[in-house]
Amino acid sequence: MYKLIKKQGNARRGEFTTVHGTVQTPAFMNVGTAAAIKGGISSYDLKDLKCQVELCNTYHLHLRPGDDVVYELGGLHKFMGWDKPILTDSGGFQVFSLSKLRKIQEEGVYFQSHIDGKRIFMGPEESMQIQSHLASTIAMAFDECIENPAPYDYTKKSIERTTRWLERCKKEMARLNSLPETINKNQLLFGINQGSTYKDLRIQHMKDIAALDLDGYAIGGLAVGETAEEMYDIIETVEPYMPADKIRYLMGVGTPANIIEAVYRGVDLFDCVMPSRNARHGHLFTWSGIINIGNAKYERDASPIDSQCDCPVCRNHSRAYIRHLMKAHEMLGMRLAVIHNLYFYNTLLERIRFELDNDTFDAFREQYLPILSKRV
Repeated sequence: MYKLIKKQGNARRGEFTTVHGTVQTPAFMNVGTAAAIKGGISSYDLKDLKCQVELCNTYHLHLRPGDDVVYELGGLHKFMGWDKPILTDSGGFQVFSLSKLRKIQEEGVYFQSHIDGKRIFMGPEESMQIQSHLASTIAMAFDECIENPAPYDYTKKSIERTTRWLERCKKEMARLNSLPETINKNQLLFGINQGSTYKDLRIQHMKDIAALDLDGYAIGGLAVGETAEEMYDIIETVEPYMPADKIRYLMGVGTPANIIEAVYRGVDLFDCVMPSRNARHGHLFTWSGIINIGNAKYERDASPIDSQCDCPVCRNHSRAYIRHLMKAHEMLGMRLAVIHNLYFYNTLLERIRFELDNDTFDAFREQYLPILSKRV
């Protein structure tokens, strides 16, 4: 259940209560694709890094170890040793990224596994069944993630089918949540707004899915090739039609600047692989901008990654040491870099919540937008 605490302009400060705990929003979800954050980060590490929600991937966990294995072992929370909320995406994005290996029909999608080429079918019911097996806190509806740009007529037909799929998801989830053998009988369902960059289609689709009275709503199909301005424009277009009493999630976004701008436009929830992926390549986020730790200028730099950061890495290690580990291909280098970036992201959202609580978010946005985007 989502509770709106206060607003500053369109920016929302809220709380989202689930069976696995309450999330303070706006919030960033840390991406643990295969039930783990890449870079050697454990579930107990995440608690120290201020993570509130972890995101896991339905498609990848279905392929291995298999959702039946996770179910037999008590669901994702037990499997991972994580007791806070988990969101599982529907598998739709991964299926649709396999464009050469898939065939879309009304009942669902036939596709080939990227691991062994095995032929697999996934539709709305199958996606709900897999996510019910995983026993996540929040399940995402099965949708088609449409590329940008896409032809208007194709986009229109696609979102109409996605709405029909959503109705099937809702029905199947209600059935699954009623079964005695279901691990999480309080699993929540979020619908996903699609429509490429066509404003009229985005609005119509949002109206159609809002009528289904789901637990939350996501904006999907952005950050896949369009400009940041186009993305912000779509958020502004869709936002007035998103139910004000439900949580709002912008999928797969993004940079610190993207997050600040989306909060400004009324979004509550985010996820992105960027902090962990960039960290593994030495790109580190700081309150002064982005640094590349591999640069020669850090070879003898005894200062922390970020003097304004109190993460375990910045408290204990120098830029020179992190750079050495990365250059020597030591696993610890990646791990420390990922720890820092995740801590930075979760602290950024904590800071945004603080600014909203104190009605100073607009000033914070004005001050930090140009700083956080620049390369140092």
